[in-house]
Amino acid sequence: MTAVVVEDLRKTYGSRDVLRGIDFAVAEGEIFALLGPNGAGKTTTLEILEGFRGRDTGRVEVLGMDPQTSAASGELRERVGVVLQDNPVEPYLSVRETIARDAGYYRAPRDVDRVIELVGLQERRGARVKDLSGGQKRRLDLALGVVGDPRLLFLDEPTTGFDPSARRSAWELVRELRDSGTTIVLTTHYMDEVQALADSVAVIADGRIVESGTPAKLGGRDRALARIRFELPEATELADLPVSRGVTVKDSLVHIEVPEPTAVLHSLTGWALSQGTTLERLSVERPSLEDVYLDITRSFENSEADEVGGVGEPQQSGARRRRRNRSRT
Repeated sequence: MTAVVVEDLRKTYGSRDVLRGIDFAVAEGEIFALLGPNGAGKTTTLEILEGFRGRDTGRVEVLGMDPQTSAASGELRERVGVVLQDNPVEPYLSVRETIARDAGYYRAPRDVDRVIELVGLQERRGARVKDLSGGQKRRLDLALGVVGDPRLLFLDEPTTGFDPSARRSAWELVRELRDSGTTIVLTTHYMDEVQALADSVAVIADGRIVESGTPAKLGGRDRALARIRFELPEATELADLPVSRGVTVKDSLVHIEVPEPTAVLHSLTGWALSQGTTLERLSVERPSLEDVYLDITRSFENSEADEVGGVGEPQQSGARRRRRNRSRT
């Protein structure tokens, strides 16, 4: 089953083509990451999927519905949760009051106290929103996104401001939601978050999808050369090493790039043992997801306008900022 279908989606603001015919699909029950530099078209795409902004042309289906027509009736919003980068909430309500109020917008919400436990706010349930830390407010944002028990959840930079422990807890919550059948569309600038969570990825740049696939295979990452690095032992020349191809020196480290590192490592470590020396700072790695992402998007960075700037994407729509739930009265 497919939760989201996007075909030849186009959107123009004035003379700027923000979306230039993008295509992607999100399978039901997966975590899908939409990545891209600021101004690439992410916000516009999400707002169209959520029903807060109209498209010019193209086909869009979200849970089998066209958000451009279904959103007004509330049918789609009943099934979708949204966690924005900045959710305005009443500062003098308590955590529990805030979540309970939003739960009232849904026909079949999750249990409020269970949601508080899910996001780790048990000790702060009676605290006023204004007294929460930045990380605690972000947990509250997550709670408001999941209290309606959505079939599809949009997460926009969900762990911004989290400390490492809180981020890991949030990741566990996202996985739990996925495992329970919730489809998740994620945007983030943290590549470790993508690596930890995403089942599939699409990279948008200059209004186009320029790469897509799994995190392990994005941009041919699985076929990239492995990189072996180590300090050259004292009184040793490059010519002394038992490897002759693909060897360079950078930042005082020897770099060797090979398709398969096992045999080369065996030769290097055997040579080091025979010489009675060690290979300090020895490491073996293939390009990280961040390396691949930067390679994919680097050529577009200079042409991108800031996402909130004049010729880039417009600022987040007022309706979206006020939270999608308020229209359910």
